[in-house]
Formats: sequence, structure tokens, C-alpha cells
Amino acid sequence: MGMMKEFKEFVMKGNVIDMAVGIVIGIAFGKIIGSLVTDIIMPPIGILLGGVDFSNLSWVIKEATEAAEAVTMNYGVFVITIIEFSIIAFSIFMVIKAMNSAKKKEEEKPAEPPKPSEEVMLLKDIRDALKK
Repeated sequence: MGMMKEFKEFVMKGNVIDMAVGIVIGIAFGKIIGSLVTDIIMPPIGILLGGVDFSNLSWVIKEATEAAEAVTMNYGVFVITIIEFSIIAFSIFMVIKAMNSAKKKEEEKPAEPPKPSEEVMLLKDIRDALKK
């Protein structure tokens, strides 16, 4: 039972839950970007390049035979993946940049000086009394 209790404490920590939420949101964001690139961005680019469908672009390394399928390098899918990665990387960069900017503004605010402890206050009173 000790291991289950430790596991429960580990899972219930804020960092683990935050990470799980981040992963779920990241997966959903990846799907949205994938659809954006595949369904919105690539069709007009394909039309501009003469009606090219990037998902079907490939180099045939070995032709198909009766016993085996063709071996291809699907560079069109690779191009789509690079575009998706670039959009996601840029989005993450912008979020991190905004967070760092907010953090700098927070650090620039002067912190309130700490209140002196009671011992320091007593020593100051003694000093002032000795001066008189």
C-alpha cells in the first residue's frame, strides 16, 4: 500500500497535472495545425504550383511487382510535416517570448523592502537611547 500512496501523492502534485493538461492541449493544437496546413494552406500552394497535391508527391525507389508493393520516398508528406513543425515552433516561440516579457515586467517592479525584525528594532532603540 505504501507504493500506491506515494504514486497518488506524485500524481496529485500540481506539476504533474499541469504537464498532463499541457500534453492534451499540445496534442489538440498539433491536430489543429495539421488540419490548417493540410486543408487550408497546402491546396492554394498546390494550385499556384500547377495543381500539385503534396500528399501524393513521392519518388519511386523500386517499382511495384506482383509480389511486392512499390517502395517510395514520400517527400510531399515530409514538406507538409516541415510546414506544420514550423508553425508550431513559431507559435511556441511567441508564447515563450510573451511569458518572458511578462516575467521581466514583474521583476522590474521594485519589491517592497522587508520589514526589519524585532531584534533589529530593539537594537535601534538601544542605539538611539545610548546616543541621548
